[in-house]
Amino acid sequence: MEAFLCTDDLCRQFGGVTATDCVCIDIEESGLRSIIGPNGAGKTTFINIITGRIPASSGKVFFQGSDITNKPTHELVRMGICRTFQITSIFQNLTVFENVRIARQAHKGGSLKIFSTKRSLKNVSVDTWDILERLGLQDQAHQEAKNLAYGDQRVLEVAIAMAGSPQILFLDEPTAGMSPGETNHISRLIRGLAEEISIVLVEHDMDLVMSISDRITVLHYGSIIAEGLPEEIKTHQMVREAYLGKDA
Repeated sequence: MEAFLCTDDLCRQFGGVTATDCVCIDIEESGLRSIIGPNGAGKTTFINIITGRIPASSGKVFFQGSDITNKPTHELVRMGICRTFQITSIFQNLTVFENVRIARQAHKGGSLKIFSTKRSLKNVSVDTWDILERLGLQDQAHQEAKNLAYGDQRVLEVAIAMAGSPQILFLDEPTAGMSPGETNHISRLIRGLAEEISIVLVEHDMDLVMSISDRITVLHYGSIIAEGLPEEIKTHQMVREAYLGKDA
């Protein structure tokens, strides 16, 4: 059976530094895969290559059997490959509803002009409400995004990504800077989404990773040093050494 998304010897060099070193990974069609590793392990570089932010130096990326290596981001989004970023990326002066509606309208290919057909706008609005309800943002729909609590802004960013109808969603440190309560809230939402689509999570919160992941991939100096179930990764000696040093 061909992998849903996979990489074949994926590499990226920056000058003389190898940030991603011959990475081969198979990601399932649904479920939650976490990618972890110490600072500088190459996690964000790896997903930047897959999602078209930067080109690979060598190697291949395949999605549903098609070679998507170095395709531009907008083409990948149309194929169902979406992501969020470490830094919140939303329209601060628009409402929650407007943020998601614009993303949904862009995905559906409808015009953003005022002369769009009433039917197309109605369909987009219905889809937008569905997404907001799915992520628990319906009560804040008419608030400007800048007035949301930080945790809700990060949830809004996930909602914007979901407006693209992703088949696979990459989340880059979605809980960074959150309170414990906010972290618990978004982790439950992410776990719920993973029952429907494939989620790839880059995260530093190890308690979170171990509690919600189906499988974990560990990068160190750009290479995979371990893969497995959370309970396997917890006790993996190379992982302990990467995080804690060789005396761990």
